[in-house]
Amino acid sequence: MGSLDTNPAAAFSAFAADDKAPFQPLNPEDVRAYLHKAVDFISDYYTNIESMPVLPNVKPGYLQDELGASPPTYSAPFDVSMKELRTSVVPGMTHWASPNFFAFFPSTNSAAAIAGDLIASAMNTVGFTWQASPAATEMEVLALDWLAQLLRLPTTFMNRTSSGRGTGGGVILGTTSEAMLVTLVAARDAALRRNGSLGMSGLPRLTVYAADQTHSTFFKACRLAGFDPAHIRSIPTGPEKDYALDPAKLYEIMQADVDAGLVPTYICATVGTTSSNAVDPVGAVADVAAMFNAWVHVDAAYAGSACICPEFRHHLDGVERVDSISMSPHKWLLTCLDCTCLYVRDAHRLSDSLETNPEYLKNDATDSGEVTDLKDMQVGVGRRFRGLKLWMVMRTYGTAKLQEHIRSDVAMAKMFEDFVRADDRFEVVVPRNFALVCFRIKANGGMTEEDADEANRVLMDNLNKTGKAYLAHTVVGDRFVLRFAVGSSLQEERHVRSAWELIRKTTSEIMA
Repeated sequence: MGSLDTNPAAAFSAFAADDKAPFQPLNPEDVRAYLHKAVDFISDYYTNIESMPVLPNVKPGYLQDELGASPPTYSAPFDVSMKELRTSVVPGMTHWASPNFFAFFPSTNSAAAIAGDLIASAMNTVGFTWQASPAATEMEVLALDWLAQLLRLPTTFMNRTSSGRGTGGGVILGTTSEAMLVTLVAARDAALRRNGSLGMSGLPRLTVYAADQTHSTFFKACRLAGFDPAHIRSIPTGPEKDYALDPAKLYEIMQADVDAGLVPTYICATVGTTSSNAVDPVGAVADVAAMFNAWVHVDAAYAGSACICPEFRHHLDGVERVDSISMSPHKWLLTCLDCTCLYVRDAHRLSDSLETNPEYLKNDATDSGEVTDLKDMQVGVGRRFRGLKLWMVMRTYGTAKLQEHIRSDVAMAKMFEDFVRADDRFEVVVPRNFALVCFRIKANGGMTEEDADEANRVLMDNLNKTGKAYLAHTVVGDRFVLRFAVGSSLQEERHVRSAWELIRKTTSEIMA
């Protein structure tokens, strides 16, 4: 399979055989048979994933070598595809769903989310306007408003309130990168209008701000939105504030920019940074921003999910004074990729920058002003039916079980943190806020910090080569640090304990 047949007679024979029946890609019996086999594969995958190496041992280009460099001309039974999936694709996968996966942040999933995504894919609706698929838009609006209530967001961020349609609203995007980009564009345009700029002539004066712990996608989004790289402020953080953004430093830098004739435009505050899980003080950042009329966006991609639990909600205190907030249920709220929820306090500020209104999309529902056309809150026009899987997760599991899921992960991370603190060869580098532990072999005896950095690199590499665990690293305060992120949907306490025993054993071996 995978190469063109050079035998004309065989090719004609195969063509004739294929041509006996009309092509029906959605033959109901095929749909039933193929999906039954796919569901069996998925169920078996989750049953066996714990025994698979988390990281694969393959080389670039391996899949082309196994499956062929050219597409097939003629059809093959679906079983052929499933066999090749098992024998060639699965062995090359990094298993993010493995209970032994502790790298990056979790990519959670659930039976309800998978079912919702499957049904949405089958319906294959393109809900760019309300009229294009009313239920798709209504479902997205409903799911977002339900989640807003779980997060106890102010009603100003909701699409609909008890008194009718709100001034704010939400949209489900693919990733945080998109959420940052669209809000940067809206903030850019608002600042240009506010300063009486003709077109984009005032763009070179606009400045944006974020802590140096902010995700790198923010700085990419700034460039895409047209901000001068020289006016993208990365504000240094340190251990004295647990690597969170310091409002006093922020004010000082913004005032200096104003004195230099620049226009503070946008601040990104993060709740749960990628490197260290630092939490920027949302309320204090909003207070500084208000002095300069700057847009405040809160990136709560990972830790926002924890804020459905009352004991973590204080991390969002002050959110009523920000302009937008995004969080990603595909990270920690059991909703498969892709699902980033963006909320804005004034939906018109977003749609004013992103709206498109070609003749072929005009319709009575849009003209009535009573509906939300979600195409006007994103970069593209076409969009997937993402709201269904998010609604199914909340409808199936309910608030109590979702909170139980978060609390269980945090408890396991706390257990791992206690293990680290009890072993004097290690140190916890930053306080644990949620379910991420940043730790390292510390410089002991005659070991320098550089020696410790190298020991931690070797430890991580040796751990990952075993296939029994996968950890990633970062650099905090110029130190090489290991990140242990609890949260895979299949993880149990025994997996955390096993990972710690593997870490202890491997550390003893490299330090012997």
